[in-house]
Amino acid sequence: MYAVFEDGSRQYRVSEGDVVKVDYRAGDKKTRVEFGRVLLYANGDDTRLGQPLIEGMRILGEIVEHPTTKLYIQHFRRRKNYRRLRGHRQPYTSVRIQHILLPGQEPPAAPAAETTPPAPPPS
Repeated sequence: MYAVFEDGSRQYRVSEGDVVKVDYRAGDKKTRVEFGRVLLYANGDDTRLGQPLIEGMRILGEIVEHPTTKLYIQHFRRRKNYRRLRGHRQPYTSVRIQHILLPGQEPPAAPAAETTPPAPPPS
């Protein structure tokens, strides 16, 4: 099962459990993110194409981290005493895709954390 969604000016092909780098979104780790502009959905023989979007379909994810990579741009002309070094750091947001929801579906409830009483200390 996979889906193609649009975020900003880019399109991403994702499945549940994938980690995708999208443009920066404000939010802390483990914050829920929802993508509503779904263009295509495929699951075996069930293929849905949007014209341009699939109404009511959405993709839910969770922010994993905010990585950045530094890009160095260097200009050099030999024998001319010309050197220019410039850097650029583009912020991104890594999102783990948790659910691909069809129209009318709700995400499954989060599993309740089982709490076990601590064992009594040995006497």
